[in-house]
Amino acid sequence: MNILKTRITNNGTETLVLESAKKSFGRVDVLKGISLTILAGERVALMGPSGSGKSTLLNCICGIEAVDTGEIKIGGQCLADLSPGALDQIRRDHIGYVFQSFHLLPTLTAFENVEFSAQLVGMGKRERLKRVTDLLKRVGLGHRLDHLPDALSGGERQRVAIARALVHHPKLVLADEPTGSLDTETGGEVLDLLKELSNDFQVALLLVTHDLASTRICDRVITMKDGRLITG
Repeated sequence: MNILKTRITNNGTETLVLESAKKSFGRVDVLKGISLTILAGERVALMGPSGSGKSTLLNCICGIEAVDTGEIKIGGQCLADLSPGALDQIRRDHIGYVFQSFHLLPTLTAFENVEFSAQLVGMGKRERLKRVTDLLKRVGLGHRLDHLPDALSGGERQRVAIARALVHHPKLVLADEPTGSLDTETGGEVLDLLKELSNDFQVALLLVTHDLASTRICDRVITMKDGRLITG
């Protein structure tokens, strides 16, 4: 594990903890004892070739897949101990997602896409209005609130996706190749925005990327190969 520590995070609070997590599909061992801790406000880049287990790891962290052995904890809660309803609530309340292909709802405006995430956690209308508007202004889209995704550039759509991921103040953001569909300049702007907002909200960030340049915003870079975290 290649540690590139650059700063002190929020009092050492552990947001995500994996302890000897293993996952197999049939006879194929995909995760082979993954142990990892990410602190509040810490940004960690995860690199590795296709087929190394990165997608399965993300699926296990967000509760889509259950590990066979070992533990995954978010905010101190072990996912294996939770009922399906409680697991859904953890995923909804404490995790934000940013994807390469944005995954915005095409019939909703920028405002409505972000507001939908706030509605899912039961946020009141007055608070939703203020928080969504303020956050979209913060990401430079105060003038685009009423635009549908098709009327936005790729960089603007990713900014909406970041606002959506952060509007409910999650503990953890999972960003899967968030600059993969963007040009170099726009991708750099998106990375700077992720860095700024993770600092301000003290959100832990796990950034999956194939691009070494994208790791510049991270405190640590870890590499995955054949289901294991290896030394960089």
